[in-house]
Amino acid sequence: MGILAAYMVPHPPLIVPEIGGGAEGALQSTVSAYKKAAEDMAALGPDTIVIISPHQVMYADYFHISPGAGAQGDLGQFRAEQVKFHVSYDEEFVCELCRQTQAQGLFAGTMGVRGDQDRRLDHGTMVPLYFVNQRLRAYKLVRIGLSGLPLRMHYELGQCIQETAEILGRRTVVIASGDLSHRLREDGPYGFQKEGPEYDSRIMDVMGRGAFGELLEFSEDFREKAGECGHGSFTMMAGALDRMAVKIQRLSYEGPFGVGYGICTYEAAGMDSRRNFLEQYEGKEEERQRVLREREDEYVRLARQAIETYVRTGTRLSLPVGLPGEMYDRRAGVFVSVKEDGRLRGCMGTIQAVQSCVAEEIIQNAVSACCRDPRFTPIEEKELKRLIIHVDVLKDAEPIHSRKQLDVKKYGVIVTKGAKRGLLLPNLEGVDEVEEQIAIAKKKAGIEDWEEAELERFEVIRHQ
Repeated sequence: MGILAAYMVPHPPLIVPEIGGGAEGALQSTVSAYKKAAEDMAALGPDTIVIISPHQVMYADYFHISPGAGAQGDLGQFRAEQVKFHVSYDEEFVCELCRQTQAQGLFAGTMGVRGDQDRRLDHGTMVPLYFVNQRLRAYKLVRIGLSGLPLRMHYELGQCIQETAEILGRRTVVIASGDLSHRLREDGPYGFQKEGPEYDSRIMDVMGRGAFGELLEFSEDFREKAGECGHGSFTMMAGALDRMAVKIQRLSYEGPFGVGYGICTYEAAGMDSRRNFLEQYEGKEEERQRVLREREDEYVRLARQAIETYVRTGTRLSLPVGLPGEMYDRRAGVFVSVKEDGRLRGCMGTIQAVQSCVAEEIIQNAVSACCRDPRFTPIEEKELKRLIIHVDVLKDAEPIHSRKQLDVKKYGVIVTKGAKRGLLLPNLEGVDEVEEQIAIAKKKAGIEDWEEAELERFEVIRHQ
């Protein structure tokens, strides 16, 4: 009982013959691998199928688990309305899973969207079920979406799936639905990025070896540039196989149309305490954090102290003694950036000095970054040990008259139109072009992309 197997599969509608109309032959390796995976699954006779889909309801800070008795759908959006699906949900499994996530402090459950959107199946669910249903009918479904939360939390939700299956004694299989890079070819639907083929090569290597801990090491920027849609699904699936030995089959990989499709299967083969990938990852991260903290300069240490003081006590740190003289004597604008698990967790700052000195500026903006950035929930005490903090001290801005005077690595940009003003720091991960830098700054200011705006550039002294 418990988790019997898991399957990494793509969801291109073209492989459904009623949609492909013969064109699915270009993806014959994928179709053949799908049929093999479905046969293997049917032979296991699962009671419950847990399907993880990136096209299910998705929130930035919450994992949505579909509630209710069941759902239905068809492939009409792909001109195959005759291909219909009706599934019954495993309500007991969903209820217990929600209890497990609550006990673990995970933001997951059945709250959120109601009505037709939640009762209609998405194609990330229906394409895999098309092949499953040819071999297997007597099962109940659990349907889970991804979120904008860190990969670590996707893995933790997978662990809760495993625990639920064991508590209920359910014969359970997990399907991780997700395409690979969408940016493999210039003539593909999403164009080409060099990170596209790099991602596909790397992910198929990781999944082919079952080295699931490496899933947690893919940076958000790299995944975004590659244009993948399944990494969260694969990571959650990995959590469901935590501490389990698996028999691996790498069945197929192809990407003839500019989107990568890979299929791997993992049949449970007993327990293996050495495959505790999240614990291993967190151990490495703690060591990395220790080394980084030892290297932090006085500016970053002050920002960290201000954040930790405010999160733990709700009070603002008093200006400490013993800092370098320049931190008391100088006034300047300061930005404090906070990251967690490689993802931005807060960033607030001042273009020009507001406080009496740089040290006070750091304290004030560190507090704002940890609890007043409207894009994020306030940082909690349990997160403090995972935070990476940068402090940027701004030099005086100067007006420019040509975009040629900008350099995204060297200069930050300030855009102004009337009372609207926005700023973007230099040398940010994922921002490689001047036009992109200006567009982001305009968006932050509420200036439309087509509107003309005054431009200023500035340099920073970055402390990390």
